[in-house]
Amino acid sequence: MSIASQLSESGDSVSIGIKGRFDFSSHREFREAYEAHGEAVSAYVIDMADAVYLDSSALGMLLLLRDFAGGIDSNIKIINCTPEVKKIFGISNFEQLFDIH
Repeated sequence: MSIASQLSESGDSVSIGIKGRFDFSSHREFREAYEAHGEAVSAYVIDMADAVYLDSSALGMLLLLRDFAGGIDSNIKIINCTPEVKKIFGISNFEQLFDIH
């Protein structure tokens, strides 16, 4: 499991790439990826292109990010989802909480 984050040049957006399994073992690394850039960040992009697995704890981590980013007013996009990952988001109704592509 590998998580990499990158702050945009403008400093208001963070991109977080998920590689491998996105499960409870990546909880600390994922949290650090968004908290490290502070609360001045107003947008988050989660890139799932290299994610091969997603479980319920990963869904919980995304909800924690949503709370950190402002709750209902948060600006979070989840991009490059495989059909399997999109199916999990659909079953869990995450499409109502996040902008998923």
